[in-house]
Amino acid sequence: MEQLFNFKLEKISNFSNKEMLERKKNLNFFLEKGFPNKKDENWKFTDLNSIISKNFNNITNNLDFKFEKKIDYIQEFEHNSIVTVNGSLKSSDMQFEDKGKIKIDNLVSLEEFSLHSNNNLYHLNKALTLGGFDLEVKENYKCKKPIILYNYFTSKLDNKIINNSNKIKLNQNSELILIEYNICENSKFLKNTFENINIEKNSILKNISIQNNKCNGYFYKNISGVQGYNSSYQNFLLTSGLKFNKVDVNISLEKENSNCFILSGLNLNSGEHQEIKTKINHLAPNCKSYQKIKNVLENDSIGVYQGKIYVKDIAQKTDAYQLSKALILNDLAEFNAKPELEIYADDVKCSHGSTSGSIDLDAIHYLMTRGIELHKAKKLLINGFLNEIFENIPEKKIKNFLEKCMEYQIDRL
Repeated sequence: MEQLFNFKLEKISNFSNKEMLERKKNLNFFLEKGFPNKKDENWKFTDLNSIISKNFNNITNNLDFKFEKKIDYIQEFEHNSIVTVNGSLKSSDMQFEDKGKIKIDNLVSLEEFSLHSNNNLYHLNKALTLGGFDLEVKENYKCKKPIILYNYFTSKLDNKIINNSNKIKLNQNSELILIEYNICENSKFLKNTFENINIEKNSILKNISIQNNKCNGYFYKNISGVQGYNSSYQNFLLTSGLKFNKVDVNISLEKENSNCFILSGLNLNSGEHQEIKTKINHLAPNCKSYQKIKNVLENDSIGVYQGKIYVKDIAQKTDAYQLSKALILNDLAEFNAKPELEIYADDVKCSHGSTSGSIDLDAIHYLMTRGIELHKAKKLLINGFLNEIFENIPEKKIKNFLEKCMEYQIDRL
């Protein structure tokens, strides 16, 4: 344990003696147990302790934020921008929005988001976080353009860990499209993020995560959120290209007529490991959740989906759907799925399922008889398998951009 970690609390500045004691307490909690392993049911398919031990040594917390390069902004559609460097807020430009309707600040406090006492990565985050961003959309305001969050990771991050925390709040009758766009230089690092989302009455949040290029980063992100009456949360996870990624989503539908959509399309290649773990809590009547997770697995890649739907006894008329599908292209590839239902109401419509299989050889043969080469035929079928995820994105320019990114990811095969 001592050889693997070399965390430096004393070099984190700008906090009080009280906060230093709180950080030390959380660091000791973490050091007592270390990174999660497969003995923890939540990590049974992703032994993080083993993965990190094999790939890192002498891990230190990142304190270097030198940033001298110019970011290439997306040109396909107009958008506002937020730039973070190694997890910390660098700049923002809300050029298309009304002044004062969107607030974006640094988040640097140790404020409790929610109780994560059984998640040791939470204690590590509380000990080492250098802040993230606090984003708020004011009441009765619908954003005119999307916000692209450019997450830039610099070079010289080898054996470093980045810990940050973010807050996103949509007040009543507001709307936001937030696109997280990861840009990595050639470093092997860890990123541990905790994010809190609050979507109030009649508000809509669409969150899209996508990777700009291949990245040797090892990412963990915990998203916890609550939804108010008639609210909508849509999360599109399109993070192909990351060496390692686990997204842990826990959303509570607290008021009637709220809905939550979790959609993912991943194309994993050699040595890549990604897991999506979800828990959707139906706590009020007449709510809907929809989850569809798709993976294409090549070489020795590993895909994991653990999904749970919880329905409280008062949550009558719940409509909950959950499905995972895997297209396995190599005997060395692996897909693990664990769907769960926990239902205490009697008037509900809930379903879950999981399928996996190889590529359709009859379809390949059909395309080849039409003069399409084997490699191109294979890419066409993969593209068709994954592109179904985009059906729920009505904004044409954004949809075209995401499809273009997906095609580039498939071309890596």
